Amino acid sequence: MRLRVEFTTEPFDLDEAPAHAVVAREVIQSADLEAVDVGPFGNTAEGGADQVLTAVDALLRSALASGATRVSLQVNVIGEDSK
Repeated sequence: MRLRVEFTTEPFDLDEAPAHAVVAREVIQSADLEAVDVGPFGNTAEGGADQVLTAVDALLRSALASGATRVSLQVNVIGEDSK
């Protein structure tokens, strides 16, 4: 199964990226995922179910430990793994 995750962390700071946002982006960028897109108002990535779910666990733990007061995320099934 292939998944797409979209997420944002709060609180926002338009002047400088907060530590929780930086850490969450680093987790996603270093994970074994595809189609990673990070931006100021949202982030997305795609990959196999195990890779996405492992990355989501790590980003939630790291963002909350770094001061996030809210993490909004959506996970969608986008297809089956090709074999």
